[in-house]
Amino acid sequence: MALVVDSGVLYATLDSDDQHHLRCVELLAKAREPRVVPSPVLTEVDWLCNSSPHERFSLVLDQVRSGALEVEDLIEADYERIAELLRTYADLRVGFVDAAVLAVVERLREPKLATLDHRHFSVMRPRHVKTLELLPA
Repeated sequence: MALVVDSGVLYATLDSDDQHHLRCVELLAKAREPRVVPSPVLTEVDWLCNSSPHERFSLVLDQVRSGALEVEDLIEADYERIAELLRTYADLRVGFVDAAVLAVVERLREPKLATLDHRHFSVMRPRHVKTLELLPA
């Protein structure tokens, strides 16, 4: 089992002014399973960090290097699933990163996801479970 981590949760841990900061820090600190970050999430978090007044992304890289975060690269089957999700949820304006996160969650057969994006992930239907448990609750 792993805890797949989406961009919003990861960024909130870096920004003490974020309204979700404490809940996200606590969620990741208490996780007993590996914290897995789909590789496209890193690009999105880097972009979010660079649009803020302070550079924070190096802290994410420190966590990757120390093993606190595991990066999950996409495989060929993920790209096929991403394309399908983008077509299926075009009306929701689901982007590549969110579709990639769901593809990784499905491939790893994880029943939960660390995300602040309930707008997309409460609507998108994974193949392996009826609904995802979205954390923090």
